[in-house]
Amino acid sequence: MFRRILLSGLIAGILAGLVATAVQYVSLAPLIRSAERREAAAAHATAAEHHGWEPATELQQTGYSLLANCLAGIGFGLMLSAGLALGGRVDLGRGLLWGMAGYLAWSLAPALGLPPELPGSAAADLGLRQAWWLGTAIATSAGLGLLAFSRPPVLRLGGLALIALPHLIGAPQPASPGGAAPEDLARAFALVSLAMTGLFWLILGGVAAAAYRRLG
Repeated sequence: MFRRILLSGLIAGILAGLVATAVQYVSLAPLIRSAERREAAAAHATAAEHHGWEPATELQQTGYSLLANCLAGIGFGLMLSAGLALGGRVDLGRGLLWGMAGYLAWSLAPALGLPPELPGSAAADLGLRQAWWLGTAIATSAGLGLLAFSRPPVLRLGGLALIALPHLIGAPQPASPGGAAPEDLARAFALVSLAMTGLFWLILGGVAAAAYRRLG
């Protein structure tokens, strides 16, 4: 079983990472480059200095994106494969359900408070945003687990409460909204990012289920 979980997670993660990188290159990279040009122009106008490392070329940037997407895909793919191994018939439909659950917990729920951001967008403290994002993903995962696998009504109510709790607390917000990126560009980036991550999770779930079943 460990071999099936490991191999199916690796296969699904690498394939999902490849597809996600291709979609990023075609649809997200032009938006990011446009936002970076606006950010650089705004920084130049205010004589601001930039002291952060960033990829020197587009090829280097794509390579790092591919590595990051594949590593994330493998990690989440192993998580989904382990979930599929909990019991029950493993088929494409069940894999897609697990993929949709992962998307809800690790992409859509955090994005309700912290939408994907373009370079130059105003943002709150990075540490606070990371803590809220991770707490939201964990709370949503636990809440969905209680809704799916528990029978007592009180536990299911607890699951709903866990899903709602991070949004009742509220995501960290910047002191002043706005930024160098225009609102329409930021909105398009957020929508395309969420669509891409949805595809990423569906591929993860479907391929993990297919590989797990075949390896059996």
